[in-house]
Amino acid sequence: MKFGVFYELQLPRPWTDGAEHRLVKNALAQVELADKLGYDYAWEVEHHFLEEYSHSSAPEVFLAAASQRTKNIRLGHGIIQLPTNHPARVAERVSMLDLVSDGRAEFGIGEGSSVTELHPFDRKFRDKRAVWEDAVRAVIPMFGDEGVEYHGEYFDFPLRNVLPKPVQKPHPPIWVACSQLETIEMAGRRGIGALGFQFVSAEAAHAWVNAYYNQFTKHLDKLADYQTNPAVAIVSGFMCAETDEEAIRRSEGWTFFQFSLQFYNSHGPVVPNSVNLWEEYQAWRATPKGQEALRKGGGLIGSPATIRERLRKFEESNVDQVILLNQAGNNSHEDICSSLELFAKEVMPEFHDREPEHQEWKRRVLAGELSLEEIDTKQYWMPSNQTPAAKLKEKGISPQLAASAAYERDLVRPV
Repeated sequence: MKFGVFYELQLPRPWTDGAEHRLVKNALAQVELADKLGYDYAWEVEHHFLEEYSHSSAPEVFLAAASQRTKNIRLGHGIIQLPTNHPARVAERVSMLDLVSDGRAEFGIGEGSSVTELHPFDRKFRDKRAVWEDAVRAVIPMFGDEGVEYHGEYFDFPLRNVLPKPVQKPHPPIWVACSQLETIEMAGRRGIGALGFQFVSAEAAHAWVNAYYNQFTKHLDKLADYQTNPAVAIVSGFMCAETDEEAIRRSEGWTFFQFSLQFYNSHGPVVPNSVNLWEEYQAWRATPKGQEALRKGGGLIGSPATIRERLRKFEESNVDQVILLNQAGNNSHEDICSSLELFAKEVMPEFHDREPEHQEWKRRVLAGELSLEEIDTKQYWMPSNQTPAAKLKEKGISPQLAASAAYERDLVRPV
């Protein structure tokens, strides 16, 4: 199993002079430390206009800066919003990142999460999947050595040679965000790596990983002529300390992360400066439900022994990568660094040592030597913050209940 670190660049109010500057510099120092400690990936999101939740609107700049402070760690877009970026600009930026990082770029792509982000760019929320597919078809040929033109439903591009070209040929590995669990099956069918959030249980993880690889091996249907990237990665809240109690105490940012995510995905466009999410969160955490969530922790939050036990369940499910979300809320820079160091010393080596066994399992699956059980994933379906309103209506679920269920899934119920 491989491990990554994940950044939204969260910044709760009140905002003080220099706060964003310190946030970015601390995050870069954390990525530099992760590289020295042997972590495999650093992932950076793209979000727009989401006050307090994410101040990361230009991940290519952050990742380029990180590339000059690191040597080995892979640098991942997690993700680029294709509907809000022109395909040519995407190809240019990804290629340049690959050049300045000596071929360490990972090409994560997604649709965008809400009307708050999409509408200012003249993209309709209901069209985002179709726009995303059109953008994939447009951008992939741009990594090639020749000039290309593209004439699709949403993008029309005259004959041009998009420069520069990436170090990795034919292009950096492709991933797609899987905010809804069923998107994992879509990712497998499209031959793209799946970037998802933590599963509800070990049984669910097993089912969805099987579904992904069965789609990949039996129903492959690529959107364009890209190199496939068979892999399943999951993002999980993370804090490692000497005891469970200390880890939970240091990880309040994870509960703020989930609270603010739920807020933005259950509201329409938010008027700037009209909501203080940190104050709203403080009120929520004083409720019985908030106290229960804070007490339980969840995710990969705990002592090395606790985290090791939970990771072994992920490993048994054949998850390829676990991405650790440590920078959240007001988690301190010092606690984040000490957590990365303790995990790298006490937990990570065991799973790194068994990575060759996982790669052999994957080789056998992809070669058709090992057949995976077909498991009905419907029994593990849960609404998420991204589930379309039409599907919620079909199942008789209100958007508020869907957001609450997603919150409970990701926060309170660890694998």
